[in-house]
Amino acid sequence: MATDAKQIAQVVDAKGLSCPMPIVKTAQAVKMVAPGELIEVLATDPGSTKDFVAWAKTTGNELVEQTVDAGVYRFVIRRK
Repeated sequence: MATDAKQIAQVVDAKGLSCPMPIVKTAQAVKMVAPGELIEVLATDPGSTKDFVAWAKTTGNELVEQTVDAGVYRFVIRRK
């Protein structure tokens, strides 16, 4: 089930960045949106998959969706 783009409060473009920068940029973006709002993160670092799972677990933010298309990893996170 794809998330409706209208629900996304903020998009973080972390393509081309290596660990830990996609997480760092996401952590900054999460602070800018209201609780319950969604953030979409686009990354190209294959390690970001496990990074986002671990980050969501540690911070309590929900990893709503996780997909990969042509080497671009897409994560949708709901702020706790």
